[in-house]
Amino acid sequence: MEKDESAIPVTDPFALFEVWFAEAKASEPNDPNAMALATASPDGFPSVRMVLLKSRGSDGFVFYTNAESRKGEQIRANMRASLLFHWKSLRRQIRIEGPLEEVSESEADAYFHSRPRDSQIGSAASDQSRPLPDRQVYLDRVAALEDRYPEGDIPRPPHWTGFRLNPRRIEFWTDRRYRLHDRRLFTRESESDPWDNTLLYP
Repeated sequence: MEKDESAIPVTDPFALFEVWFAEAKASEPNDPNAMALATASPDGFPSVRMVLLKSRGSDGFVFYTNAESRKGEQIRANMRASLLFHWKSLRRQIRIEGPLEEVSESEADAYFHSRPRDSQIGSAASDQSRPLPDRQVYLDRVAALEDRYPEGDIPRPPHWTGFRLNPRRIEFWTDRRYRLHDRRLFTRESESDPWDNTLLYP
C-alpha cells in the first residue's frame, strides 16, 4: 500500500526535506547524503558529478571541493547550480536549484579539519581534475606531506573550500505505480520571499 503523506507539512520545503532525509538515512545502504551536482561553463556546457552534502539549513545546502578543479572553475564562473538526491530504496528524488555562495574561511577550516587526517593529506596533495602523468607522482606528494606534517592537522589549502546553494526551486518526487507519480514544486524569487508551492502533473 502506498504511504499516506498527507500529514507531512507542505508549506516548508526544508521541513519536508528533513523528513525525507531522515528516512533515507535509515533506508539507504550507502551515502544517503550523496547528490548529483550539475554546473555549467560560461558558454553553457553542462557537467554533472556526485558530491556529498555536508551541512544544511534554512540558508541552504553545503558541499566542499577544490575550487581549482573543473567543477570549482565552473562554479566560480557561473555561481548557479542544481542538486539531485535520488533514494532508490524509497523511490524518491529531490531536485534543488539556485545560486551559490562560497562559505566563510572559518567554515571551510572547521570542516577540513573535521575530516580524517589521511583525507586532509589526500586533498592537499591533489591538483584535482588536472592531468596526472603517473599515479606514483600523486603518491609521492602524499608521502611528502606526511613527512612534512608528521602529526596534527594539515593546513587547509586556500583553494579548498565549500559552497552553499540557496534554493529557489525545490521539487519533491515520489514514484507511484503506473507512472502516476507525485510531484510537488516549491519556488521563490529570493531568500527573503515566502515559498509558493504547487503539485505538478507527472
